[in-house]
Amino acid sequence: MLKVYNTLTREKEELQPIKPGIVTMYSCGPTVYNYAHIGNLRTYVFMDMLRRAIKYNGLKIKGVMNVTDVGHLLSDGDEGEDKMEKAAKEQKKTPREIADRYTEIFFRDLELLNIGKPEIIAKATDHIDDMIKYVTDLLDKGYAYETSDGIYFDISAFPEYGKLSRLNLEDQIAGARVEVNAEKRNPADFALWKKAEKNHIMQWQSPWGMGYPGWHIECSAMSRKYLGVTFDIHTGGVDHIPVHHENEIAQSEAREGCKTVNVWMHGEFMLVDGGKMSKSLGNTYTIAQLEERGYSPLAFRYFCLNAHYRKKLNFTFEGMDAAQTAYTRLLETLYKHKVSKEDLPSEKLESYKAQFCAAVNDDLNLPLALGVLWTMAKETPCKNVYRAALDFDRVLGLSLDKAHAPEKSEEPVPQNVIELANKRLAARKAKDWAQSDKLRDEIAALGYKIADSKDGYTVEKI
Repeated sequence: MLKVYNTLTREKEELQPIKPGIVTMYSCGPTVYNYAHIGNLRTYVFMDMLRRAIKYNGLKIKGVMNVTDVGHLLSDGDEGEDKMEKAAKEQKKTPREIADRYTEIFFRDLELLNIGKPEIIAKATDHIDDMIKYVTDLLDKGYAYETSDGIYFDISAFPEYGKLSRLNLEDQIAGARVEVNAEKRNPADFALWKKAEKNHIMQWQSPWGMGYPGWHIECSAMSRKYLGVTFDIHTGGVDHIPVHHENEIAQSEAREGCKTVNVWMHGEFMLVDGGKMSKSLGNTYTIAQLEERGYSPLAFRYFCLNAHYRKKLNFTFEGMDAAQTAYTRLLETLYKHKVSKEDLPSEKLESYKAQFCAAVNDDLNLPLALGVLWTMAKETPCKNVYRAALDFDRVLGLSLDKAHAPEKSEEPVPQNVIELANKRLAARKAKDWAQSDKLRDEIAALGYKIADSKDGYTVEKI
């Protein structure tokens, strides 16, 4: 039985679908105004691992992921420029052109990373009427109010506000990252609908005049439409906990009058060289940029699997080098099993399968599951080990069916390395061992190793 960590209860819980045999799941998707960076994509690797683990346990899944093509303001609060509008102006394109371009790139990146698309992809711009209805209902129930610039949710009307992030109402109000708005009842009240200025690019007709939806309302409206009043799992990044998901809970439970999500799951941050990763700091990387540096997208997926989804993952290029090397070695090792005609004893194979399943079902302990795969792969080459690895790959998503023989390097040894090797050979013949060792170290510093033989020597790239 799959156990998962519920952010709401701070406990691991057995996944018990509301409807037997099928899991309903909503995942916060991208705001398509720019490239998704690898920190963003780690969250979708987590989403994909969860979906794969659910299916590995014999369950079906009905998943929904939103695409925010409306844009939202530059902070998670309600201040700053609209992200879509800002990108459109900078790139001299329409918001629709911006959204279409970055949506296409986002799903291409998912494909490169073997991340399966949820069953329903819901674009915000296709659901404006659903959002307007949601806001109207909140107004009618007394949870929202109108100001000169929009419709706001009154957090004081929802006593449980803060239960996801474990912050009390006073803390939320004191820490509200919003501009002073004298018309708001509480500084942390959040926008459900914004009344648009005449020059705002994206706006729709509503009962409150021309405007556009607040960021948080789209997820509540679309999850309700496709998954019903209450569904099983909601996923996202940890950055969504204190604002976006807290606000989702408030507006959803206020409207429905009951619990709307049973399990909240969140993927941790990715760091860069031990520090924060953000576009504003200029230290983000895209999958395309990793490819330009010679890294396979699946080597990045392998890199992500080496840390639990609830632990911070520190990105370095040294770490990516190690991941690429390990991933290549895994494919080469499994190839030996693929071409073998032997079989591992069934009891031993079943033990590996049980260990792998136990790791996966313990809140997606993929680092441990990967370790089980490696231990199994180090067995004497056996055909059924390869078949078991393909079964494990239903969760890992590493395209292990692409296992291949080691590739021989056709790159010629540089002339300066050959010259140093010849000098070393002459030094050895003269029994000048100090000079021989010195030249060997110089060759190693250039990335090559030398092996002596009775006929002279051989040189290989390290």
